[in-house]
Amino acid sequence: MPPGPPTEDAAAPQNPYEIVRNRGYIAVLVISALLGVPVSAGAFGFLALVTELQSLVYTDLPKGLGFAGTPDWWPIPLLAVAGVLVALTIRHLPGGGGHRPAEGLKTGGTPSFASVPGVLIAAVVSLSLGVVLGPEAPLIALGGGLAVGAVRALKRDAPPSAVSVIGAAGSFAAISELLGSPLIGAFLLMEASGLGGPMLGVVLVPGLLSAGVGSLILTGLGSWTGLGTYSLALNQVPAAGRPTLGEFAWAVVAGVAAALLGEAIRRSALTLQGLVDRRRLPLTVLMGVAVGVIAFAYAEITDRPVSGVLFSGQDALGPLLDSASGYTAATLVVLLVCKSLAYCASMSAFRGGPVFPAVFAGAVGGLALSHLPGLGTTAGFAVGIGAMTVAMLKLPMTAVLLATLLLGQAGLTVMPLVIVAVVVSYVGTLRLARLPAAPPPPDVQPPAQPKAPAA
Repeated sequence: MPPGPPTEDAAAPQNPYEIVRNRGYIAVLVISALLGVPVSAGAFGFLALVTELQSLVYTDLPKGLGFAGTPDWWPIPLLAVAGVLVALTIRHLPGGGGHRPAEGLKTGGTPSFASVPGVLIAAVVSLSLGVVLGPEAPLIALGGGLAVGAVRALKRDAPPSAVSVIGAAGSFAAISELLGSPLIGAFLLMEASGLGGPMLGVVLVPGLLSAGVGSLILTGLGSWTGLGTYSLALNQVPAAGRPTLGEFAWAVVAGVAAALLGEAIRRSALTLQGLVDRRRLPLTVLMGVAVGVIAFAYAEITDRPVSGVLFSGQDALGPLLDSASGYTAATLVVLLVCKSLAYCASMSAFRGGPVFPAVFAGAVGGLALSHLPGLGTTAGFAVGIGAMTVAMLKLPMTAVLLATLLLGQAGLTVMPLVIVAVVVSYVGTLRLARLPAAPPPPDVQPPAQPKAPAA
């Protein structure tokens, strides 16, 4: 395979114009487009499997055992089983089960094909049995790992730079429609990987091409199978008026609150993660049981189903907005507290992505604020999503795009409010974040003292 774009640590700076004119770059584009087909089909299969397993264990199985519905205590034993399976996967399979969600969304480096089985098992078990995490991080790892494996199977001596770019293209294809638009996925990966400078377009174009092909395949498979596309989408969004001065003030409040809540979740999850790492099996089971108990408590307090707390929140986002008038402010606050606690426990021990629970928690918080005077339902919903997303991911462009494009025309109307909330939350999050430990100073040997002459 001809050489692809260079890595960032290349010894000499590369001219992007020369790279694009090289036939090797055309080969990278062709391979990225071709790999978009099987990778996106695999992503579709992964999402379909998780969805079917969720329905099986939380709807069909209780009915098969004679229950009229799903008991409120039902998640507790299931999540204990999830803890056992995930702990064993992390301990014994290469790659440690994949992404550690408590450490944020990290996409740097060349994906590993050897880690694909572990990532797949840990993600399917976590997501299907009710853990409060999303599918985006496993899909990024799976898409990139499969693409790298395919390239190395076809040409073992492929240049590392080309393998890295094609692996990134596989990740683009895997999440092309998951966030509602290939554009949002592109910004997510671009910000998370820190791409920038004159090489940005050279590396990004193969990924965008693969994402476009993947989006087409995912849409076609959803229509052909009748299962849908598993894309984040809202069917009915209430109209929003022009932003008012009062709503701008509430956007600032939402940004501050999201920064505080997000940092509390992150620090707690990292602290718990350190404890879980020391005793992986028993404490992963304990964290699973804790998530189940939190969901049980929410159902008992509010008389609403445990599914409000469990899972990523992706499928619950639309129903939450549609039935926003049926939620009291108190119920929304209880839901926000329980979702945040379950999110924290899940990030500390299980495997999955941090995006969708942050989106759902932000939406709940924004709707709770909309019960106060001066903030509309749609504006509060959008502001909460943007503020909480950037608080957990530290990706401001992705947060703004996600919160506005998700709401369609209404999102464009409230975009100024979202921008204010995202900026306030982003700055607040960086101010609250713990600074990395400074490297120890180099050992400096004191100058040798001249010996006194002998008397």
